[in-house]
Amino acid sequence: MLVLTRKTGQEIVIDGDIRITVTSCGDGRVKLGIKAPPHIKVDRSEVAARIAAEDAECVVELACR
Repeated sequence: MLVLTRKTGQEIVIDGDIRITVTSCGDGRVKLGIKAPPHIKVDRSEVAARIAAEDAECVVELACR
């Protein structure tokens, strides 16, 4: 894992076309803005886990038919 230190307003660039900007820091939170091409899916980890679980459930339902 790469760990970087950034200040509010500074960015991290991934693969030339994904930009992560620190929009604010404080109260134990960091807010990030993410710009990515439309074909790149960006989700919070808990949302991605829920989607994966729902997809797995659909596969099981189809296999049981």
